[in-house]
Amino acid sequence: MAPRRVIIRNQTAEANLFARRSFIAFCGVLALLIILFANVFTLQISAYEKYQTRSNSNRIKLLPVAPNRGLIYDRNGVLLADNKPVYSLEIIPEDVKDIKKSVKQVSELLGISEERQDKFFKAIRGKRRFKPVELHSRLSDQQVALFSVNQHKFPGVFVDARLKRYYPFADLTTHNLGYVARINRKDANKLEQQGKAENYAATYGIGKLGIEKYYEDILHGTIGHQEVEINNQGRVVRTLDYTPPIPGKDLTLSLDIELQMIAKRALSGKRGAIVAMDPRSGEVLAMYSNPSYDGNLFVHGISSKNYRNLLNSKDLPLINRSVQGYPPASTVKPFLALTGLEENIITPDTKVWDPGWYQLEGLPNKYRDWKKWGHGWVDLTRAIEQSCNIYFFDLAFKLGITKISTMMENFGFGDYTGIDIHEESKAIMPSVGWKRGRYNKPWYTGETLSVGIGQSYWTVTPLQLTQALTTLVNEGERKVPHLLKATREAVTTEDNTVKYVNKEIVYEAQAPIQLKNSNNWRTVLDAMHSTVQKLGATGHAAFKGSQYDAAGKTGSAQVARIKQDEKYDAEKTEESKRDNAMFIAFAPYEAPEIVVAVAIENVAKGGGATNAAPVARQIMDQYFGDRVITSSAQTQKKNSVSTIVHHGDHNHDNPLVHSQLVNNQQVAPQQQDVSY
Repeated sequence: MAPRRVIIRNQTAEANLFARRSFIAFCGVLALLIILFANVFTLQISAYEKYQTRSNSNRIKLLPVAPNRGLIYDRNGVLLADNKPVYSLEIIPEDVKDIKKSVKQVSELLGISEERQDKFFKAIRGKRRFKPVELHSRLSDQQVALFSVNQHKFPGVFVDARLKRYYPFADLTTHNLGYVARINRKDANKLEQQGKAENYAATYGIGKLGIEKYYEDILHGTIGHQEVEINNQGRVVRTLDYTPPIPGKDLTLSLDIELQMIAKRALSGKRGAIVAMDPRSGEVLAMYSNPSYDGNLFVHGISSKNYRNLLNSKDLPLINRSVQGYPPASTVKPFLALTGLEENIITPDTKVWDPGWYQLEGLPNKYRDWKKWGHGWVDLTRAIEQSCNIYFFDLAFKLGITKISTMMENFGFGDYTGIDIHEESKAIMPSVGWKRGRYNKPWYTGETLSVGIGQSYWTVTPLQLTQALTTLVNEGERKVPHLLKATREAVTTEDNTVKYVNKEIVYEAQAPIQLKNSNNWRTVLDAMHSTVQKLGATGHAAFKGSQYDAAGKTGSAQVARIKQDEKYDAEKTEESKRDNAMFIAFAPYEAPEIVVAVAIENVAKGGGATNAAPVARQIMDQYFGDRVITSSAQTQKKNSVSTIVHHGDHNHDNPLVHSQLVNNQQVAPQQQDVSY
């Protein structure tokens, strides 16, 4: 048996090893302590302010508070645009783990359509993930209650209550007020460029059209802020500070909602527009385009189906016809007569023979009057009373297009009126330069003749007609049409009660039109007065028995071209190619308080006298009410006896001719006026 080996321990070596290891461990612990204390020093001393701010931001939030949008009233204090509380379902994307799943489940719970879900997913692409996005607006009380019971299942989803725009008169005021709708990406980019994005941090809607868009800065107000303390779940514990928002200003418009109602009723079943204005101030009393649409549909997000119906409707309800162009027809004859007087081409006594047609020398084509057998000898007054085309063919030929267009531009034709909405059209005041620039073609004499009766390329808006007529009755003084009458502001009285007062808006008048002979104004206005007051004149039947002394001018514009030897028959003509009926009027004659322009599209029978003039009569009847306004001029006219017989509705020979070249001279298609 081998002997056992005995191992003797080296205690000295072990002690040295332990010492070395202990030293290394001590150094490691010391290094860690140094690092720890260094970090503590950094957190508590060096970067204290930085991390204190971060800490506070975890428990203190600054929430934007949207201002209340200003209300809109009519001239009599009737509310036209209100703010109504609505409940909406909102989602904060960053607080939802599976957003698609959550949207699907909550939609099934509340019955939210797939179309709205698709809109939501499109909306979140342009939003920051920590900002709430609306999934569904206008929740019913039942939906709010149902979601409240199940809210614990949907973190990041909540019900929000806010004020949204409401238009109590729906389609009656849409083309004037416009509407407020959700801020889209284009709006957001524009606000960012203008430096206004911060002021809209809590705002969901913005003015899209009309007054709502034009006066957006006034109506919106200034954002407020709420400083709140939140817990670790993001819920508000308490409010630390509150800076209230400044609400937008209330607006008072010049519109009279009762006149608007009459306008809508008068245009029922028709396409057209009515504009009524106070010539003393330029205040628009009524401006209605028919058909219209309900702006409330856009406030909460219009469905694709409803929008397609509006967009594809043959009646084009989205177009504001009161500021879109129509051929003016004979409504511009008084302005042409004034031009002829001013240029000394005619005098009030100048007579022209009307055999029923007019012919340029050396050309075979005939431009016909609405009365087949003609009016015989006519002077200026009778030419306007009877809307004699031949007189104005001759006058236009002698004036030439340059003198005509220059004077008409002074009256505002072919330019913006300056009204306070953005949707206005300039329409067209043709001239040699305009045609060369538009078509790169020369101007022809035949086109001048058509312009002489308000046809050819010439178009005007009903608003332009109203403004031009205002200038005429004011004998050259020009007013800027406007819808805003005043802003409503809160005033604290001595007894600490708050009342609202209107702060009137002052508008500067444009430079007046100066005539060489101021008597020419009255000559033309007298002729317009006879047009309504004289038995047998074209506007007499519509205003027979009125309690006020009115004046005006009828017009009927041909829309489609037909051959010279063809006869116009409205019943056999496609609806879209039928004549338009036009009429302008003012009253009382000696001190005008209201001017009216009416345009009605594609009338089935008759012209301006039988279709548009009665509409203007309804507006004026509403405006004057039971007031009886008489004048010496009216009395004299009523006592006078005229030998002219009014024949009622006629089917007129249509004088339109084809464009053709005769002896190197183009004869423009004559779009004759058939008003009477």
